[in-house]
Amino acid sequence: MNSLVGGGTLVTFPTLVALGIPPVAANMTNTVALCPGYLGGAHAQRAGLVGQDHRLRSLVVAGSIGGLAGAVLLKFTSDDTLGAIVPGLLALATTLLAIQPRLRLRLGRHAATSNSSDSPWLVPVVGLVAVYGGFFGAGVGVMLLAVLGLGVHQDLTRSNALKQVLSLTVNLVAALFFVFSGNVWWSVVAVMAGGSWLGGVAGGRLVSRVDPDRFRLVVVFVGAVITIVYAVRVSW
Repeated sequence: MNSLVGGGTLVTFPTLVALGIPPVAANMTNTVALCPGYLGGAHAQRAGLVGQDHRLRSLVVAGSIGGLAGAVLLKFTSDDTLGAIVPGLLALATTLLAIQPRLRLRLGRHAATSNSSDSPWLVPVVGLVAVYGGFFGAGVGVMLLAVLGLGVHQDLTRSNALKQVLSLTVNLVAALFFVFSGNVWWSVVAVMAGGSWLGGVAGGRLVSRVDPDRFRLVVVFVGAVITIVYAVRVSW
């Protein structure tokens, strides 16, 4: 899912909670376990980073600071609080995934008609998105692509490569913080990390065979159902 259209956390996080892992620990475990997948995605699109060194350094710093801030925020969030806001977070991620094709189209048109300089607000806004990514993470890739599509005036494919590196940065910084939190379920990480890497490789090979729009509809439907289930559980 992450390799083809994104939204993998919409399934992995609720699954971990359903297995009996407390929400905060499930979120931390999920972040650590998905790092190999983000690494594989960034490596696969590294060619798109050529010529972007001038912006990559500042954006990686912003992503690192924001990711760490989000991770610290999660560390001091109770299971009850996270459980209460999860429906809203899942709904946000599902909505972003649903509008992703239209968003890509509009961002592509924007990039084609804009000037060559980056927007002055780019770095701080990436930092703010990274805070959300370090705290929860579902849909952060779509958020980053939207920000980069509006703030970096270049081909959307190159912005997507930049998004992959920033997603990896945010996830990795948060994961390194969580490693020392004492809340990571390492037996689960051992299973998910391998699946994340293999899923990334398989997704890269299937991308030309699977209709991403139809697959996205399935993911959005699953995300909507899970969101409703969580909302009902919280309200009751």
